[in-house]
Amino acid sequence: MKQLIFCFIILISSITLQAQDSTKAKKPRPEDTIEQYFFVLIKTGPKQDFDSVQKAVLFKGHMDNINRLYYEGILKAAGPFGKNDLKWRGIFVFDCKTKEEAEKIVQSDPAVAAGLFAVDVVPWYSAPIGSFKHGKPEKPQ
Repeated sequence: MKQLIFCFIILISSITLQAQDSTKAKKPRPEDTIEQYFFVLIKTGPKQDFDSVQKAVLFKGHMDNINRLYYEGILKAAGPFGKNDLKWRGIFVFDCKTKEEAEKIVQSDPAVAAGLFAVDVVPWYSAPIGSFKHGKPEKPQ
């Protein structure tokens, strides 16, 4: 009888381990879930003749737009570059379907629309994990 119980325990343990292994095998690796986003390189724009008050208004609108796009689930990454000789100012990464949509979204930035910033928009790929999860983030309470 003890041998029968022992064999039963071994059988149940084996089935449980196999089920756990098959669950692990079914879970995709991040590199297997790569999806398209849009990378926006923000550069010094063609129009730099704004006074300090105008620039302050444009930068406030720029930051307000960043926050709006983030909470709408469109903006997945953003940030400025340090001083450089390339005239690169910062980046955005958008979660949208087409380049045309990304170009329309970036024009909602007042600093871009005014010409203070110029942009290049290209497809960029990442796994939808971390800050790149699709959808809207939760707002802090």
